[in-house]
Amino acid sequence: MAKISKRRQAIVKLLDPAKAYSVAEAVALVKQTANAKFDETVELAVKLGVDPKQADQQVRGTVVLPAGTGKKVRVVVFAKGEKEKEAQAAGADVVGSEELIERVQKGWTDFDVAVATPDMMKDVGKLGKVLGPRGLMPNPKTGTVTFDVTKALADIKAGKIEYKVNAEAVMHTLVGKASFEAKKLELNVLAVMDAVVKAKPAAAKGQFLKSAALSSTQGLGVKLDLGQFASSGPAQS
Repeated sequence: MAKISKRRQAIVKLLDPAKAYSVAEAVALVKQTANAKFDETVELAVKLGVDPKQADQQVRGTVVLPAGTGKKVRVVVFAKGEKEKEAQAAGADVVGSEELIERVQKGWTDFDVAVATPDMMKDVGKLGKVLGPRGLMPNPKTGTVTFDVTKALADIKAGKIEYKVNAEAVMHTLVGKASFEAKKLELNVLAVMDAVVKAKPAAAKGQFLKSAALSSTQGLGVKLDLGQFASSGPAQS
């Protein structure tokens, strides 16, 4: 049987497993227990009442976190001509067209987000095997295929994140760093939850929000009280 560390034991004592916490209470607990030697990432996990196998019950979208992600995001832009100059002026880390596509084809993926103008997608589409598995493929649904590269870059640099339900009907997304002020983390959590609730598919029946929890990289999950979110039915624990 694995031995539980003193740090873990101390964290467990702080949590009431039978209680569902408000966002403010959960944030306070996460910050209190995030005492690793690095700035832990704070993550939100939400179990949804959808069947991900059904195309009309997919939950996916983007939201700009009010307080940002606390992470330096490296963005590449596939563009040419005036749009290449616009992307450079807007703060893209790397910009290019054919030569950038060739570089990525050879295996270079040292970036967090890829943006492409629509006229580049025919060629960028060839990078599916490289970018797809890493979740880096530009997609119109997430605003990363657009001619308005200035806005796309501004949103991404400001803290735009993507949320997407997985095969188990669970959505995982970061909401900041443990070093954030409590209020900033609260605002980020509420922004994500509001976006997810609004993204409820019309085909989803019954209780949409099943459960939600907040945690840090090396902490335990703190269960959230679903009653504080605008859901489409009575909250369940």
